[in-house]
Amino acid sequence: MRGWILYKETATQLKPELYEINRLLAAAKADNIELEVYAPEEFDLTVTREDNKSILLNGQAVDLPDFIIPRMGSGTTYFALAIIRHLERLGVYCLNPSKAIEIVKDKLFSQQLLAEKNLPTPKTMLVKFPVDIDLVERHLGFPVVIKTLSGSQGSGVFLSHRAREFDDLMQLIEATNKNANIILQEFIANSHGRDLRVFTIGGRVAGCYERRGQEDSFKANVSAGGSARPFEITPEIEWLATQTANILDLDVAGIDLLFDNGHYKICEANSSPGFEGLESCLNVDIAAQILHFIRIRLGMFNRDPIVPKQPAAAEPETQAATTSNRVLTRKVTGTEVE
Repeated sequence: MRGWILYKETATQLKPELYEINRLLAAAKADNIELEVYAPEEFDLTVTREDNKSILLNGQAVDLPDFIIPRMGSGTTYFALAIIRHLERLGVYCLNPSKAIEIVKDKLFSQQLLAEKNLPTPKTMLVKFPVDIDLVERHLGFPVVIKTLSGSQGSGVFLSHRAREFDDLMQLIEATNKNANIILQEFIANSHGRDLRVFTIGGRVAGCYERRGQEDSFKANVSAGGSARPFEITPEIEWLATQTANILDLDVAGIDLLFDNGHYKICEANSSPGFEGLESCLNVDIAAQILHFIRIRLGMFNRDPIVPKQPAAAEPETQAATTSNRVLTRKVTGTEVE
């Protein structure tokens, strides 16, 4: 089985701290999978009936892989998306599909699709300049969360506590870029500085952990210096995560949930989720599970199912989270595969 990882840097530019990509490469090597990393800029494509010559890698026609794993998330450019779509048209399986990547990149559209299915999401408003402060206060109140339409790992997210502060920031954005795409979301006080990251693979929950931000920060991203601890997967958490992944057509997803008075609201979904925090605090092998799912999806499964690494004397909450690391089951071309 052969695959490509699409990333913003070429293989020669990869840094040791790129945890997820290096873990996928190591897991592929252990599973006898040929996996290589390429940047979108290394490709050239033409629209032609001669499919085998319609895409070039570093100027040369090459054999197509069995699958590709885009790892650019919200940073996926139009050019990168065009490469992914083209490979899909040539019959290459993409984890995740181009349509899902495009949807999730747009945080407002994602929220619209989830709200349409009556899933709990924070109230969200699209900014129109000049901003009507009274309207924002009536519908969302303060504090209010300000987000760029596309972003990940906590970038492009701000918390404005008061109307005056918010007005100053909006005037600055309008003066700098009147066409900036900004959304506003209600602030969920119960979730200040913490949230849940639920990782799904093939429509099943592979793990769940609570993220806590650094002191005095309302952001909970581990990549921004926060901490992580295992969290028990309740039926509500499992249902929200799997429904979100299904609606957004994500085969692999990181679903962020906010705490809301004993229940949860869906903050956002990620098409290229990090899993360093998940692997470290739950002691599971997410990279191997992703490749295991791809084997199932392609009908190339020839090994025993991946089993989790055995934790040493896990505490009850850890055990509850670890038990979610079950054998993946998914309908593939109408056949139930285990």
